[in-house]
Amino acid sequence: MIPDKAPGEDVLHASGDLKKEAHVPTFEKYKELYVKSVESPEEFWADFIKDFFWKKKYNGKFLDYNFDVTKGEIYVKCMEGASTNICYNVLDRNVHDRKLGDRVAFYWEGNEPGDQKTVSYRELLQQVCKFANVLKSQGVKKGDRVSIYMPMVVELVVAMLACARIGAVHSIVFAGFSAESLCERIIDSRCCLLITADGFYRGDKLINLKLIADEALQKCRDKSFSVEKCIMLKHLTKEDEGTTPGSLSPPAKRACPDLQVPWNPEVDMCWHSLMYEASDECEPVWCDSEDPLFILYTSGSTGKPKGVLHTVSGYMLYTAATFKFVFDYHPDDVYWCTADIGWITGHSYITYGPLANGATSVLFEGLPTYPDVSRMWEIVDKYQVSKFYTAPTAIRLLMKYGSEPVQKYKRDSLKILGTVGEPINPEAWHWYYNVVGEKRCPVVDTFWQTETGGHVMTPLPAATPMKPGSATFPFFGVVPAILNESGEELEGPSEGYLVFKQPWPGVMRTVYGNQQRFETTYFKKFPGYYVTGDGCRRDKDGYYWITGRIDDMLNVSGHLLSTAEVESALVEHESVAEAAVVGRPHPVKGESLYCFVTLSDGINYNQKLEAELKKLVREKIGAIATPDYIQNAPSLPKTRSGKIMRRILRKIASNERDLGDVSTLADSSVIDQLFENRCSTAV
Repeated sequence: MIPDKAPGEDVLHASGDLKKEAHVPTFEKYKELYVKSVESPEEFWADFIKDFFWKKKYNGKFLDYNFDVTKGEIYVKCMEGASTNICYNVLDRNVHDRKLGDRVAFYWEGNEPGDQKTVSYRELLQQVCKFANVLKSQGVKKGDRVSIYMPMVVELVVAMLACARIGAVHSIVFAGFSAESLCERIIDSRCCLLITADGFYRGDKLINLKLIADEALQKCRDKSFSVEKCIMLKHLTKEDEGTTPGSLSPPAKRACPDLQVPWNPEVDMCWHSLMYEASDECEPVWCDSEDPLFILYTSGSTGKPKGVLHTVSGYMLYTAATFKFVFDYHPDDVYWCTADIGWITGHSYITYGPLANGATSVLFEGLPTYPDVSRMWEIVDKYQVSKFYTAPTAIRLLMKYGSEPVQKYKRDSLKILGTVGEPINPEAWHWYYNVVGEKRCPVVDTFWQTETGGHVMTPLPAATPMKPGSATFPFFGVVPAILNESGEELEGPSEGYLVFKQPWPGVMRTVYGNQQRFETTYFKKFPGYYVTGDGCRRDKDGYYWITGRIDDMLNVSGHLLSTAEVESALVEHESVAEAAVVGRPHPVKGESLYCFVTLSDGINYNQKLEAELKKLVREKIGAIATPDYIQNAPSLPKTRSGKIMRRILRKIASNERDLGDVSTLADSSVIDQLFENRCSTAV
């Protein structure tokens, strides 16, 4: 699986200076540790286990699991019998045991240049304890689900850690999602309380978040589910008179005192007023290793989002280890992950992983192009960022503006660059490496999923010779395989389904409230394996290359979208009889949404209808799912059994005339019509 030694040709190597201080300095050391992690996982993880506080130690197997649906229910258990608290381990342990109270936990950088705040570990612990007491005062207890719908402010971290401190389960919803999406997630997880903010700016655009949150709560009531309590942070409006500031992030520089914020005194409560009354001391609730930590929703191929459930101890160990090794973290580093905490990257590599290591991070509210396209590099110099982690989408976007905006700033503090969210194309990789990192910073191209909890395929910066565009080799404890359609393992250079043969501590435990869906989605197709849903190629040197989704999912700007979910939104319009959605390559987003719609009898396609359809999708799912192209399709290519042939639709969307085998088409005449009707803006 792992070659005896890394190839010496056609690869790029880290500098000798990086290797001197690296946790894993050579490929030989990586291989030694990897073998130990797979063959003796308990021994491998022992040092990490010792580094954390345990109220009660485990006394059984380190990992116990079943991946084979033919042998009963699927399960994964890590350190069963142990008890701890992840909030205690990422805050109290750092403040009291490691004496890091004065260390900066976060440099908060707002949407507007000049909006900033420095937060120490001691301040963060105090605020988390206060908000944990706020939650308890509202009746929230261990096991309750709390929905969080907030912009990128420090209070978002405070809210999630306060939940973890009292054993409540946080369910964070990305603040770009619609009221319908928020409602759906609140109902599915049966949340008892919603935490939100008045509003925020995304570049120049004002988002009235409370208005969307209220619409979501009304939709919940319309569906016979009621959330009776909502806590709102004043981010753009002034705090109440007579209270001390209750927030760590100051009101935005571009404040909106006249922002019309809906308020229902029977439901709504002010974050600042509640915090003013709360004590800054709160004993943690000790949780069993396999108690739930959080639910995070990801798109599913059925159109209904899946509530991915992660538990306490295994996730804590895995995010701590992957952060330490993949970013080669050292105490003098300043780390910046540009993701939103509403996604798994923000959970694992803004909050839990960095804090578990006592790291100093940048927390950024803004956009990479606002107020100008050099904003990211200005921030890198401002805070002397040494480890930088962003998405290929952002890299491709900034590439369009050339090297001049990058070279306005020194960036000499940078040591390691990372990418996340989708496979990075070699052209973007080289620009990132050559221009941003000036050929001195290794690029860690990380492959992982919401479901995996942390990195599963990734280079280690000093140890792994890099191949631009390759996720290289598995992380410790991860055992990949490539299968053909028949479920047979392929050896040597090959291409097929990427699967994993055994669990690692941070893998998801179930789909919340739906164990059957968990088993069907990830384990039924190939019993005995965890199925990623991604294709993969292994080259002659043993390097792994992720080739993209092979199920009914799209990867748009690094975020998974379900084709079924978008199709379901489109057919809600009274004029649409049928819809089919496929991905089309996009130079910045990776994939764009290309939609085919069959209209009801007597309806003509026009720009007004197209605008209505795009608006409908935005309202149902969120702006990220807005279709790039909508094509009128009087008929869709189907098999004789009535199945839509999306393979052909993908070819049509990309204007590729070589369709391959079309012998199973019920009516081949629809092909010419679909090519003729292609969107005029689609090249």
